[in-house]
Amino acid sequence: MTAKQAAGWTNPLRDPRDKRLPRIAGPCGLVIFGVTGDLSRKKLMPAIYDLANRGLLPPGFALTGFARRDWATQDFGNVVYEAVKAHARTPFRQAVWDRLAEGFRFVQGSFDDDDAFDRLEATVRELDRERGTGGNHAFYLSIPPDAFPVVCKQLARSGLARQEGLEQWRRVVIEKPFGHDLASARELNEIVNDVFPEDSVFRIDHYLGKETVQNILALRFANQLFEPIWNSHYVDHVQITMAEDIGLGGRAGYYDGIGAARDVIQNHLLQLLAFIAMEEPTSFSSDELRAEKTKVLKATRLVGPLDETTARGQYSGGWQGGEKVPGLTEEEGFDPESGTETYAAITVEVDTRRWAGVPFYLRTGKRLGRRVTEIAVIFKRAPHLPFDATMTEELGQNAFVVRVQPDEGVTMRFGSKVPGSTMEVRDVTMDFGYGTAFTEASPEAYERLILDVLLGEPSLFPVNEEVERSWEILDPVIEHWHAAGTRPDPYPAGSWGPESADLMLARTGRTWRRP
Repeated sequence: MTAKQAAGWTNPLRDPRDKRLPRIAGPCGLVIFGVTGDLSRKKLMPAIYDLANRGLLPPGFALTGFARRDWATQDFGNVVYEAVKAHARTPFRQAVWDRLAEGFRFVQGSFDDDDAFDRLEATVRELDRERGTGGNHAFYLSIPPDAFPVVCKQLARSGLARQEGLEQWRRVVIEKPFGHDLASARELNEIVNDVFPEDSVFRIDHYLGKETVQNILALRFANQLFEPIWNSHYVDHVQITMAEDIGLGGRAGYYDGIGAARDVIQNHLLQLLAFIAMEEPTSFSSDELRAEKTKVLKATRLVGPLDETTARGQYSGGWQGGEKVPGLTEEEGFDPESGTETYAAITVEVDTRRWAGVPFYLRTGKRLGRRVTEIAVIFKRAPHLPFDATMTEELGQNAFVVRVQPDEGVTMRFGSKVPGSTMEVRDVTMDFGYGTAFTEASPEAYERLILDVLLGEPSLFPVNEEVERSWEILDPVIEHWHAAGTRPDPYPAGSWGPESADLMLARTGRTWRRP
């Protein structure tokens, strides 16, 4: 079998340039560390079943779980079954399940247990013989970042990270966070790259697997409509928002001391900015896409002074959805004096000819008005309106809004005459929704990303340089907030953030969108 065949099975009768038919993963297996966690049960296991159900995994695919639990393989299979029944996107089919379950294995042990990793290595070799996985295995580290070093060293020591010959591959998948600042990100990259070459490292940012994020590229570069106005001559500013209406009860162990800026802005929002602001790549190869994103991040700089161009907040108790909810410091596990921010907003600019002078406002928060992720490109007002002021008093600025979640789609806002005998112009919207435009439901982000890992398709995975540059952008904000020695500004649950965030835009005569 050639390396290309191992990367993905192809139909010999189809034109390899025809992208309409999906690529199917070649012989391979996936090992999940942290298989007992929420991410594994709610996202990874269901995504693997959905891929199998769609015919995108090879018949001999193998799934191995690694955890401390004293389970037999049958116990592990029961856990996967319950996860699939509860969270799979596609209908349950017994025949698909039976074939998939034949490839399940479970290895019990801790991360510092040499014998356990030796058993895992023997299990992988057994799968190569019995399931025909061909020596091709990906290792999914769904574990806390502080466990990465020991697991990577164990993968190296046991020989699991070693590929034997050019026709085999070994890959590692890493969940965010990729460090907590620039120094820790560099240290983590060095640890991982000591064991796996960079082209075998896949850093998961699940937002990049969403259809609407990828559709940004299609909207921009497959249509002539938008390109002429996608620049500072016409764009007033850009708002990128990730809002959640849930609190942080039960997540103190991960979130306290991390905060909203590190959790979301450093990865998700800066990656979305890169997609919106990047130049057209010469092709859609992974190298070209990554190169253009990296150029944008290198050109991105903070706008100061940071006292006025950033904001942070922490939700207090209030009413949300008709229910009284506690503030962060009243949530289980959080220090009553916690200074962790649950809301963060920053202002950046992209120093390129296309975007010079256009502010990009990035914000994220918990316990906000509703759950929504969107990118809003707000256009400048027309330089001349041949109407009386009363005719256009309800007219806002044109906007192009990409809805990443929920209700995935695109909205355009523009002015139109109100029916009647008088000339009155008011905002209207033109809406495209994935749910109504296409008969096929969008796959979950993890389906696309896991399949890309098995195919060796790295386009949607940030590389070292992107991760480190993102920390270079954010670190001065974190350091500034820490040096100020003040607590985050309070905001009531169910609102859209602290007053300081509204003031941040009001200083330039702008306002936040209320999605």
